[in-house]
Amino acid sequence: MAWPLIGINVLGVLALLVDTLMCARLENADLALTALGYATQIVFLLMMGSIGLNVGVVALVARAHGAGDTNRANHVVAQGTWLALGVSLLTAVAGPALAGPLLGLLGASGAAQAEALRYLNPMLIGSACTYLAFLYMSVLRGVGNTRLPLVVSLVVNLLNFVFNYGLILGNFGFPRLGVQGAAIGTLMAYGTGAVLYMLLIQGKSTGRALNVHGIRVSMRLDHLDAPLVREIARVGWPAALDMMVLNIGFMAVIGMLARIDEVAVAAHSIGLRIQGLAFVPGFAISMASAPLIGQALGAGDIPQARAVTKEGLKQCFTVMTCLGLLFVCFDGPMVRSFEIAEDTSLFGYSTMWIQVLGFCMPIFGIHIAFVGTFHGSGSTWLALGLNMASTLCVQIPVAYLLGFTFELGALGVWLGFPIGFSVRAVLESWAFAGSRWTRTGVHV
Repeated sequence: MAWPLIGINVLGVLALLVDTLMCARLENADLALTALGYATQIVFLLMMGSIGLNVGVVALVARAHGAGDTNRANHVVAQGTWLALGVSLLTAVAGPALAGPLLGLLGASGAAQAEALRYLNPMLIGSACTYLAFLYMSVLRGVGNTRLPLVVSLVVNLLNFVFNYGLILGNFGFPRLGVQGAAIGTLMAYGTGAVLYMLLIQGKSTGRALNVHGIRVSMRLDHLDAPLVREIARVGWPAALDMMVLNIGFMAVIGMLARIDEVAVAAHSIGLRIQGLAFVPGFAISMASAPLIGQALGAGDIPQARAVTKEGLKQCFTVMTCLGLLFVCFDGPMVRSFEIAEDTSLFGYSTMWIQVLGFCMPIFGIHIAFVGTFHGSGSTWLALGLNMASTLCVQIPVAYLLGFTFELGALGVWLGFPIGFSVRAVLESWAFAGSRWTRTGVHV
């Protein structure tokens, strides 16, 4: 299961990386990259409802599929489709109204705020394209089909490159829209992906050929199934809150960096794009471990669940440590790939951030492995509590103290990450040593 997931995650990160690399070639590159740094955090924050919905739908579909109840699985997918459209409509209406105040809260200057809104407004208004594509990809992964999402992801990324190359830089006869073109091109690519998923999943002969496991997309909705909606919310709500807390931590960092130097916000955006690509192997191991842990606990085999977790920890730590060494040794070439001159403050901030990320990677590996354990067991409330404790009580206060009280600037703010995640890894190890995660979970 892990190899297709690695491919899917690599492609997902490449879609973001393509936007950044192309915007780095604009004449107002510093402003464009700063705007992307602000906008990306707000998009992730406003996707909270979609992420929670996906977690809930996938959990229920997986359990229905495991029980051989195809009708229930199809019913969950149909309800999830309409709920995703509802959430995207809410995002389209409320998102643009909230974007400006959120950018102001982050400390974005007038020019950076205007440029960020050029990206945010189309992304939020057209959010149905991305929400549906992510929903169907997650559903198929939940029933064990990782090959079809990989094929669709390849198509989406090819289209994303073509559309963004045209709309950001004004090639292929498209208008040169800059940052706004990045949003429009991304929506066009993911919208095509959502349509492809729907056509492939509901096609009978194609479904059998691609091993879709009987999952069908139905756009008919006789009534909203209130009990099922409550089940989806019960499972997905903690995961949505977990993501919100994580993004509050990232947004707090962006806000602090903006008050130190907006160029540091652009550097933060570059580092996160590179980091996202490096996280792919660790997340793939975690995502592959999660269903194995769930199956072991479902069979009452707690020692096997612990053994899977320990193997995941070993693999994640080893892989992420090796990648961290690459960050530390090759920070300069990584930043130069964005065509950033070495004599600029953007280059200095970017290499500093990548160095911090490199030393963080082993700690991140431990955390990522435990995410698979707690999500696989259904202990989403436990994961949420640990995240809140480490992010709100450690990472954010420490970042502020080091950055402002001790006057370490951007470096101090960034050092809050390894310290916060170290505390989180200790808390997760303590929780894993106990037995609560083996007893809690979702029972349908």
